[in-house]
Amino acid sequence: MTFHLSWACVIICCIFASLAKTFNISDMYPPLWKESPGQFSDYKIENGKYIINFWHYPERLGMYKILLNKTAKYFAKFSPENEQNILWGLPIHHGWQYHTGRLADPTQSTDCGLKSGDHLCISVDSWWADLNYYLSAMPFLAAIDSGIMGISSDNVTFLPPSKDQMNFCYSVSNCQSSFPEAMKKWNEFYQHIKSHSSSFDDLLEYLWAAHVSSLEVAHKNFQNRLKYYSKQEADFARSWALFVDYLAPPCFPTTLIRTYEFQKELPRRMLVSGDKVPFISDFSGFQNIMLFALNLLHKVHTYTGSVE
Repeated sequence: MTFHLSWACVIICCIFASLAKTFNISDMYPPLWKESPGQFSDYKIENGKYIINFWHYPERLGMYKILLNKTAKYFAKFSPENEQNILWGLPIHHGWQYHTGRLADPTQSTDCGLKSGDHLCISVDSWWADLNYYLSAMPFLAAIDSGIMGISSDNVTFLPPSKDQMNFCYSVSNCQSSFPEAMKKWNEFYQHIKSHSSSFDDLLEYLWAAHVSSLEVAHKNFQNRLKYYSKQEADFARSWALFVDYLAPPCFPTTLIRTYEFQKELPRRMLVSGDKVPFISDFSGFQNIMLFALNLLHKVHTYTGSVE
């Protein structure tokens, strides 16, 4: 474990050392951030409930936008412009998934998520989209349940996907009964956000505990989705999932700038058959190195007998 953690830290340090440190905050926002909903009233209302379509990119992104806005006051003591809000990691990564085509239908049986088709659609067959659901629905609903969002826990519900409905949850009560441990961890995080005595490091620790708890369930439910991808993309997905596990112990700071810096070196498109790491011609040298390092980390992890 120590070797793996050290290797993960080396990757992170190399990325930060390779990038400039001067940014315009608004340039770092996810695609369509300004156009996405920013308040509950921007969503459809039925029978007194806000209805959110989590399988439509702007609507899922809007959920993050509301969450960032509602929690901004708790992070104001750390920096201006909400930059040090550690929930930024979630929408920034989701924006990368959208921009690189990873939310599209990997079976290619529909035009969901395709640039030439329904480009705002999020496919239920996407491994990336399904894992992100657990890192969007649960944090959002737990925030409502904690009282941070200012509305009742029974005032919001999510539309189900076209299939595999039992793998997801759609309301506060539904998520609490289906995924009690993950929801408990997210609730603990929000309780510490509201505490004036919580330090930045304290909040990071609770955030990552909730993050890991959500992904543990998601990995079990959606491992079969990887069969839809090229070997190269599936290998990257497994390596990325493992790397995220190693980001948790040192509590990587998922602030706006840090996450933006980090994700600039992730693959700019889906990996396809024929891509040979670290010699992918349309990737930068550092993106190739990043992929090589992630693959190596996964191979060492597998070789030592502690594979997922």
